[in-house]
Amino acid sequence: EGPTDRLLASENVGHSPVHLLNLDIRGAVRQAFLSLRKEISQRRKEALEKDLNDREISQEYEKLIKGKARASLENLLYYTARRYYTETETGRDAFRTRLSEEAERGIHYIPSKEGMPIDVQVIELARLQPEDFDSRLNIEEVDRLRQSPAVIINIDYPLGLAAYYIFVQVAESISNVRGVYVLGKAATLNGVIGDIMICDSVFDEHTQNTYWLDNCFTASEVAPFLVYGSVLDNQKAVTVKGTYLQNRPYLDSYYRENYTVVEMEAGPYLNAVYEYSYPTRHPNGEHINFTKLPLDLGFLHYASDTPYTRGKNLGAVRLAYLGMDSAYATSIAIARRILNMEVAQLRESDRNPVSGDNPNLKGKRALAVK
Repeated sequence: EGPTDRLLASENVGHSPVHLLNLDIRGAVRQAFLSLRKEISQRRKEALEKDLNDREISQEYEKLIKGKARASLENLLYYTARRYYTETETGRDAFRTRLSEEAERGIHYIPSKEGMPIDVQVIELARLQPEDFDSRLNIEEVDRLRQSPAVIINIDYPLGLAAYYIFVQVAESISNVRGVYVLGKAATLNGVIGDIMICDSVFDEHTQNTYWLDNCFTASEVAPFLVYGSVLDNQKAVTVKGTYLQNRPYLDSYYRENYTVVEMEAGPYLNAVYEYSYPTRHPNGEHINFTKLPLDLGFLHYASDTPYTRGKNLGAVRLAYLGMDSAYATSIAIARRILNMEVAQLRESDRNPVSGDNPNLKGKRALAVK
């Protein structure tokens, strides 16, 4: 039994609906997901002042102040807050205060101490304070969340087969997984760094399975929050076994089959979702229809590499402010999806109490295979 299990047990959420998040955000957007109380704005202003010597930051700040950029000032503050919290004494003190404020609002942070280096956040929706939310969330009837029994489990990004293991562990511990949302980086064969890709088909090299998805996200749900990139929907993704195993002929073979997203976690997650939804082990070498599932499923990838162009990846180019735009946009889209779904569920429960959450319904699911 790990610390996350103990926390879930202590908060009595074992039978509560759960939204599982897998975010590849390199620690940069944790505070961007749900901003906290009004006092934090002053801390962020101090952080911004520290980073104004950065030419990119100062230019963007000037554009925002003069109304010449449509980017969000919140994004700039989220970005600059990273260095403030880690590189200044006042920031480190403020970070300790922030952890206390988050705990008051039902946001629990559990660092990894052994095994895989995967940190966890557990967020109780009923204890959140809507007045603290990023204004772009804009959830109608948001006060209904105070009645919600749901929690969000937000985990750091596990690559490859670790993704399968993590979801299996969560599914064994939680009786009602309402949604799974994965935000990860990927190589793009038809876009540029900073673009966002939305796939509706995934080929998994581990199992040779092809999954056909009803991805819950659409371009219209992400594009309003993206400034420095494009949203590419209806993409086909391939889950590869490693990041150093590709060469040009290898990539060409996939590109000729219209695969444009090269990543490492969608296939293992989908194999685990199969086992959660169907009482057998996942197959191999099959075409699997996931257009109807007992849970909400969404994948968003941001382009971190363009393999056809040498030296164009996040290893060669610093993940600076403009490079974080896609991560912030997708974080907002995921948060809106979860909160809107939960409010709609609570609204429906008020109209028809019989349709409320029932953890005993877990076995009654439909899945079309082959």
